[in-house]
Amino acid sequence: MKILLCHNYYQQLGGEDITFADEAWLLESRGHSVLCYTIHNDEIPKLSKLNVARQTFWNSKVRKEVQELIRAERPDIMHCTNIFPLLSPSIYKAAKSEGVPIVQALHNYRLMCPNAVFSRNNAACEDCLGKIFAWPAILHGCYRNSRLASTVVSTMLAYHRLRGTWHNEIDLFFTLTEFARQKYIQGGFPAEKIDVKPNFIRKHDIDFQGERNGAIYVGRLSEEKGISTLLEAWENHDIDLKLKLVGDGPLRDSIQKAAANDSRIDWIGQLPPAQVMEEIAKAQVLVLPSNCYETFGRTIVEGYSVGTPSVASRLGAMKEGVIHGKTGMLFDPGNSVDLMAKLDAVCSHPNPEEMQNAARARFEEAFTEDINYEMMLQIYEKAIHGEAKKQVVGNSNKQKRIEQTS
Repeated sequence: MKILLCHNYYQQLGGEDITFADEAWLLESRGHSVLCYTIHNDEIPKLSKLNVARQTFWNSKVRKEVQELIRAERPDIMHCTNIFPLLSPSIYKAAKSEGVPIVQALHNYRLMCPNAVFSRNNAACEDCLGKIFAWPAILHGCYRNSRLASTVVSTMLAYHRLRGTWHNEIDLFFTLTEFARQKYIQGGFPAEKIDVKPNFIRKHDIDFQGERNGAIYVGRLSEEKGISTLLEAWENHDIDLKLKLVGDGPLRDSIQKAAANDSRIDWIGQLPPAQVMEEIAKAQVLVLPSNCYETFGRTIVEGYSVGTPSVASRLGAMKEGVIHGKTGMLFDPGNSVDLMAKLDAVCSHPNPEEMQNAARARFEEAFTEDINYEMMLQIYEKAIHGEAKKQVVGNSNKQKRIEQTS
């Protein structure tokens, strides 16, 4: 099979960028021909605000290039990871005009929420869920803390929703969790066109046999990730537990200050992926204190791959990722007292190997390369043969018959 993968890279490397590379590698390693069309958000500073807004709605240059690539290579399917903002929905038209089926991954909530994470004021927010025009996002300046930028994104989403872009031009979506799938269904997307396929973690040789020590956080240092709750937990508790933070972001100064004032806290900044995995393997527990829903919680699965249990917020997709009391524990979002209590419970577990083994077993049963590859192929085949569209049409006709006989 020949697959065209499309992705708009973020300015700061994130989970979607890593997933795009992983899925390209997975398909190529199984003998498929993979074409990649990418663009990078580093281009944004070179453009005027007007050009960015225009390309967010419709990027004619991208459409032309993708259409020419499709005509030259004739892929069997186009799989999009992230199209926002510079790829734009124009790439769908390029594929549709050439008869190529489209799969769109839903790694965030962008098609329903301008800031993509259903979060505002450091808490979960669904004010825009189900609205054709996301006016609350404009009111609060949810995208980049700017009402102007939020207006551009909200208008783009409303335009393409009214135009039928998401419903008519995309053959199949997939989310990373059932929680995210249900949110999209609540937002008006057809259930028949949304499958679930989690991310996977590549095979690695990390098998740490030494004594594990402390907790580790890996990710963006920002409010919606629960960093303030995390720092508060250490500030208000005398527990002898080390905290290592890997990553960077807008709360870097707060982290540096906390590390300078508390010898238990260590911020080590960004690390290459292999080193991140080594650090996770050395920890007793991985902590994910997000105040937003998350769409997957990739670091939880990275922890599972090396037998590290997690303590995560009882919120959104994280509730699916952690089996409470077995592969880790869940705490009340934003509650630093409960967070520290759960961390202490995991780290003082009388038989830590029990939780470590359960975490590793969960990885083997759900998040390996081989399992993910089979799920990917099923999604592609479903899109190519139009099965989701047949279900939508069938359900629509069934509803019409019900209405006619009632």
